[in-house]
Amino acid sequence: MNHKMGVSYFAIVLGLGNFCVDASAEIEEVVVKGRLQSAAQALANERMNEGSVTDLLGEEMISRTGDSTVAAALRRVSGLSLVGGKFIYIRGLGERYSSTTLNHATIPSPDLSRNVIPLDIFPTSIVNSLSVQKSYSADRSAAFGAGLIDIRTKGIPDSFTYSVELTGGYNSESTGDLLSYQGGNDDVWGKDDGTRALSNNITQSIQRFKGALDTQSILNALRKEGDTNATFADAQALNRSLALDLNRDISLKALSKSPDWGVRGNIGNNFYLSDDWETGFLVSGGYGSKTRNTSAIARDFSFPEQRFEKESETTRSVDVNASINLGLRYTDDHEIAAMSLFIRSTDDEVAVIDFFNENREKSDGIGFSDTRIKFEERKMVVNQVNGTHYLGESTRSLIPWVSLDWLPEKFQVNWQYSKSNAATSIPNEVKLSSVTKTEPLTGVVLASNIVIDSAAADYRFTDLDDEVIHYSWAFILPIETANATLELSGGAGHMQKIRTYRQSQFSLGALRVSSLDVLSGGFSDVFSDANILSDENEFLFDLTGTNNQSYIAVNIVDSAFGKLDWTLNDTWRVSAGVRWESYIQVALDWNIYGYSVTSPQISNDLEVLKNSTFTSDEYYPAVALTYMTDWWAEVFQLRFAWSETVIRPDLREITDASYIDPRTGYLTDGNPSVKPADMVNFDLRAEWFFADDATFSVTGFYKEIDNPIEFFESAASDTNRAREIVNAASGELYGIEVEGMKNLNFLGEFGESFFVQSNFTIQETELVAGEEADAPTNSVRRLAGASDYVINFLVGFDSLNGEHSATLAYNIFGERLFSAGRNGAPDSFEQPFQSLDLTYSWYPSETIKLKLSAKNLLNDAVVIKREGVNVFEEYPGISSSMTFVWAL
Repeated sequence: MNHKMGVSYFAIVLGLGNFCVDASAEIEEVVVKGRLQSAAQALANERMNEGSVTDLLGEEMISRTGDSTVAAALRRVSGLSLVGGKFIYIRGLGERYSSTTLNHATIPSPDLSRNVIPLDIFPTSIVNSLSVQKSYSADRSAAFGAGLIDIRTKGIPDSFTYSVELTGGYNSESTGDLLSYQGGNDDVWGKDDGTRALSNNITQSIQRFKGALDTQSILNALRKEGDTNATFADAQALNRSLALDLNRDISLKALSKSPDWGVRGNIGNNFYLSDDWETGFLVSGGYGSKTRNTSAIARDFSFPEQRFEKESETTRSVDVNASINLGLRYTDDHEIAAMSLFIRSTDDEVAVIDFFNENREKSDGIGFSDTRIKFEERKMVVNQVNGTHYLGESTRSLIPWVSLDWLPEKFQVNWQYSKSNAATSIPNEVKLSSVTKTEPLTGVVLASNIVIDSAAADYRFTDLDDEVIHYSWAFILPIETANATLELSGGAGHMQKIRTYRQSQFSLGALRVSSLDVLSGGFSDVFSDANILSDENEFLFDLTGTNNQSYIAVNIVDSAFGKLDWTLNDTWRVSAGVRWESYIQVALDWNIYGYSVTSPQISNDLEVLKNSTFTSDEYYPAVALTYMTDWWAEVFQLRFAWSETVIRPDLREITDASYIDPRTGYLTDGNPSVKPADMVNFDLRAEWFFADDATFSVTGFYKEIDNPIEFFESAASDTNRAREIVNAASGELYGIEVEGMKNLNFLGEFGESFFVQSNFTIQETELVAGEEADAPTNSVRRLAGASDYVINFLVGFDSLNGEHSATLAYNIFGERLFSAGRNGAPDSFEQPFQSLDLTYSWYPSETIKLKLSAKNLLNDAVVIKREGVNVFEEYPGISSSMTFVWAL
């Protein structure tokens, strides 16, 4: 069966889909032989009209490859690779060199250690298209490194629509009994019900005792309060009673494997209120739950057989999202749209890490074990409203007394306002330390018990709040002559970000016990009320850590830009502009338990406050030149782009705060003296758009970085890994991207159902460490995270009757630098990961679709090597899913 679709430049080519065109507008009806080819051609038209080097990924392509998150989908774009399942590297540059907007608006990040947004929190179900702008233009933020990712959400439909989607799935590694513990009643919704929260009693006691909860400090405070008869035993009893307010119902238990499952739905409509007025809405929501069991091993480079750690982790993930879109349109002249989005993504992790180090090696028959329980809830709320306005005939007729003849009808004014909040809460993150008896030859654990140590149990409570307000306006003034068109545009904007990070850390453990049996058994039994309160056991509770993890940061950017876009004889196009940005950044260490003049919560030292503030007032130019003709294809374009941009450090990085990076496990030190990096960017792209919808492009790029911001390994104990953020001396990146798409019609009737799409990137990077780096092994090396190559290859099938489609997608990235060594130690490199994914869709009717998907069919593993030694291995397994869709 053939499917027909109304295609309009507004709804399809621009990829916005907010409204249908007016009934009087010309509508071209085309026969869609292949779902992907049609969508790809529409995006190709948009790509042709862009003044900058831009790649696009449409909803249909995302659906075909079966990618469920924006992060996973973007790895299909040339030059992009996925790191840690969350972050996108563009052209080999780390996540700090890419930025993300939502419908062109700046949004906050729920990531604890980075300003960059983890893209795995965005489900592809809300996405209309993804844009990756690789060359800078003055109408975008000057904080532009490798590229800008714009997530463009679905808008108002052009008619009544609905869909219901049910998904079930399975992962090959998630077999047998999984790890779990007693959580809260709202865990199924990805929300803690207060079970894990820090108790009011502990919070009030911290205030009462001025941040000192050890027994002697409590005794001193009691006597200062007037209780002169208070004894050490009284203070000790009070200290131990506070420990009872911690959530200690944390014994591990087996969890039966449950399949992945999810449900999504949406409903929307478009209404004509009159000949001139049109309105519409789209409401959508989704819920998903999955469980993953992963195993990993990390080895000491020098003693890989004797010093290593094995980790088994079970993660229960819950994702909830909801959105509502409203729109109002008056003729073709005025449009106002509003969007509210809610996303919650929660990971409930339980991990057991058995390890040996320089203190106890495998052959000793004694080792160590850490048990980690972590409930992390990430949440984002976005509210946006925007408008587009023209001075068309309808508008002019409303105000006949105002002469607007001096302005063309296509004069355009755009504006937007966005307020968004991202929050991450980790209530009751617990690490329990044990000593193990092991088999000396294999390292298999035979028995274990909690260590005798006052910090045997480490409790952390973390809260991050990140709020962003961003508003802007712009105008476009078109001027047309007989053989040329000129667009003059300009605008201004304001962005402010307030970010607070608060972490409390407590310890609980015993310095003496009546019997080692007290420290054996389930964790809930070890830390029972009876054991903690018993005078025969010397349990201690205290506030620990250096209290330098918390911080407050503010970022304010005021901007304005001017730009001209001149096209001559539809052959030459010049786009040039300049952007002004006033940038203010303040980041302050926050001692949340500072209760004295000598130890205030916020420093009152003028020099410290001065060093915590950074301001700049700069101009950032951009020029693009395009030559257009029909050489070798229906449309040929040759683009050249040059620009100057800036990369600024994350707010956390310019404080003295130290933190454990959750992705690398490194203790990371901030650096108040780190400064922004300046970049010069060059791009040259040749593009061919053929009459049969085939496309081909070749892009060369070069980037020069002054004072690049990089992590360097720093001194630490043998059992810890540490790094610091510094400005290196210089860096550069250059390479080539090749991309193409072609149907196989030339093979005859058989080939009419197939097409291929491929892209690959080859590049070189270089970093000169400079004087600030602490004894790097290689003073000249690659940029961190940079790959020599990235390859994507896709084969698509669309049956001629439109009832079946399939996609086989292959992705691989080259070896990339994971961490740089120091003092002669070698660098470590993440090895190429081969991903082969298969998606098949069956359309038994116009309203029903059944989709089968399989991920990582090659069952490849994540491997990090250090001079031939596998220092890290992780096995994500093969995932499969089946989705049923009922939609109109």
